[in-house]
Amino acid sequence: MDKISRIKKLLADIGLPTAQQSNICALTILGMAGLKQTTKWTNASNEWVRIHDIILFANDNYDVNYAENSRETFRKKALHHFRNAAIVEDNGEATNSPNYRWRLTDEFLEIIRKINVSKDPLKLFKENHESLVVAYSSKREINKIPVKINGQIFSFSGGKHNQLQKAIIEEFASRFAPNSECLYVGDTTQKDLVKSEKRLKEIGFAISLHDKMPDVIIYSEEKKWLYFIEAVTSVGPMEPKRIKELMEMTKNVKVQRIFITAFPDFKTYKKFSEQLAWETEVWIAEIPDHMIHLNGYKFLG
Repeated sequence: MDKISRIKKLLADIGLPTAQQSNICALTILGMAGLKQTTKWTNASNEWVRIHDIILFANDNYDVNYAENSRETFRKKALHHFRNAAIVEDNGEATNSPNYRWRLTDEFLEIIRKINVSKDPLKLFKENHESLVVAYSSKREINKIPVKINGQIFSFSGGKHNQLQKAIIEEFASRFAPNSECLYVGDTTQKDLVKSEKRLKEIGFAISLHDKMPDVIIYSEEKKWLYFIEAVTSVGPMEPKRIKELMEMTKNVKVQRIFITAFPDFKTYKKFSEQLAWETEVWIAEIPDHMIHLNGYKFLG
């Protein structure tokens, strides 16, 4: 039996749904284990890898041709389900961080290494599988960040990006956008954690699936101000190109638009300061009571 077929059988044996017994799922496991068609099962490894690395490995070693933009398919069809099943884990970084990585769990690596040697490891894995799922789920829960949005408690996944987003919503908004409403915020693992499409549409901002949304959107009904806030820890600051994109996305918005870049500390602000667009605002989480205005005729509207 070839390696793809053998991994598909293994995924079936441990009880994964049929959708997670596909070629793309098998190739994900093989790529993470570093197993070429001629590599011995006993030489499987579980180094930290990116989805990009998995795709390159599959293309180079298994006569497939997945495009770079298929990363989301690998994430949604394979890795998310594998993580829930405790056969892979991530390193806890933000998903849009260049340092975000995945690897096989040690327990599942042992199954692969002994795939043709003994059935005992598989039996032991299946016996302990439920407790493994609970253990890895608990590990992820420990890193959750509670955040209060529009009077409700939500949970962000761990990481520096979500720590900054929490500060934006709880610290920035209370100081510079009191009594406002958060209309959009994404989590690093759930892009649309809060998305008030109806409210945004009323303001004139119709969300498209293809739009590159700001990290946080806050609206002040009292002032008729719409705050677009980028956490620099995601895609970077409010630079001229980004402002142009947002202006085009919001061309039908009739209220005042305010563009803000949020930084975790002054050191990070200095690193990006030369990239910032004029007529935008800067908020720094470590000095939450103050803002920096980049020239122009207005400040916060």
